[in-house]
Amino acid sequence: MSGDTPAPPEATEGTAPAPNPMRTSRPRLRLALVGLVVLGAVGFLLVKGLGSSLDYFKTVDQALATKAQLGTTTFRLEGTVVPGSVTRTVEGATFDVAQKGSSVQVRNAGSPPDLFKDCMPVVVVGHFESTSSSTFLSDQIMVKHTATYQAAHADRVRACDGTAR
Repeated sequence: MSGDTPAPPEATEGTAPAPNPMRTSRPRLRLALVGLVVLGAVGFLLVKGLGSSLDYFKTVDQALATKAQLGTTTFRLEGTVVPGSVTRTVEGATFDVAQKGSSVQVRNAGSPPDLFKDCMPVVVVGHFESTSSSTFLSDQIMVKHTATYQAAHADRVRACDGTAR
């Protein structure tokens, strides 16, 4: 042999050639990287999915107190329909909801439920018209619909006659 490059050592019978450490670590590294990317993607989707599916629930006084932070984000507003404030419109209805001395005008676009009327506790889904407005734009009105309903927080919303619904 004329000497520039040494010849690889000959494998003796019964022994395998020594594995190249670079070749065995690369597939493991790739697998680890793919696993991290998959875990990151699943985590991201869970956080985004759960975060966007949450509806924030506020009573009238809480919503007014935090109106600047709420801005025009969608949340659920709980209150009692003020007697005499309901006006049916072509688009739906306008009415006031009150709770603990605070009130908000609600402009609903859609069809109010059949049970909807004055003096009843409701939850409306929507957002404030703007950060400076106390008009709440709603696209859904939820009312008590069964005789077995019991409010988890009976002291929060009461009907006009003072009973919890």
